[in-house]
Amino acid sequence: MLPQYDPMVSHHHIITLSCTDRLGLVHAVTGFLLAYQGNIEEAAQFSDPATGLFFMRVRFASPTPLAQLQPAWQAFAREQGMRAALHDANAAMPTAIWVSQQGHCLNDLLFRWRSGLLPIEVRAVLSNHRDFEALAQSHGVPFYYVPVEAATKPQAEAEQLAILQDCGAELVVLARYMQILSPTLCQQLAGRAINIHHSFLPSFKGAKPYHQAYDRGVKLIGATAHYVTADLDEGPILEQDVARVDHGHSAQALTAVGRDTESQVLARAVKWHSEHRVLLDGHKTVVFR
Repeated sequence: MLPQYDPMVSHHHIITLSCTDRLGLVHAVTGFLLAYQGNIEEAAQFSDPATGLFFMRVRFASPTPLAQLQPAWQAFAREQGMRAALHDANAAMPTAIWVSQQGHCLNDLLFRWRSGLLPIEVRAVLSNHRDFEALAQSHGVPFYYVPVEAATKPQAEAEQLAILQDCGAELVVLARYMQILSPTLCQQLAGRAINIHHSFLPSFKGAKPYHQAYDRGVKLIGATAHYVTADLDEGPILEQDVARVDHGHSAQALTAVGRDTESQVLARAVKWHSEHRVLLDGHKTVVFR
């Protein structure tokens, strides 16, 4: 006999799913939750007419602990033909932050984490430079210096992967990490590595986008957080934002304005990913904000 729902002894969970759209999906999911005395606290769904796929995220409370509920949920998902996951809603996501020589996004993420504004646990800061070793250590985070050269890139990436495995990082945040990852590494980090690009993609890809924007006399500059793929700056987009500028802004001024936008966009993307609000829809994302 299943335990009865009691808010004082409940466990809080999140389920996410995607599958071919059809009648009765919401009824099936809520029926499963009811069978385990699940009390829905937040729910969102989306049917994509372009792909014929259905997406859903539900946060709920149940007297059944995660370890006991997980096998039943996975069996249900298989029966329904769903790509699905079940998470502990209160668990902070183990995270590694990679950075090069511009630290505004790193500093912002560390501050938000320590302030309790991001549901992550920063377990490592990794860099190909030593500029922010003291910053990481001031937050009590291990710092790993991994130099990257063209001739030694495979060895460096192997070391990076070993660090991720050792610290148990489930999320990798490229906080202005200015190295192109190999296709092999991109594949191994698929769906769990977020990059911040300092332009409003798909415009001004590659190096020095603020200088490109200045040369074109743009009136809006932006930043884009996207998942890392082997195609440079082509990964599924999680979040974007813009800032208004004018002819009086130099390339350096555009860069200064853009840094604030980058930090905010990346923080939102990290928050949504770590709250399991992002589901992949081909080359796009569904974000339940």
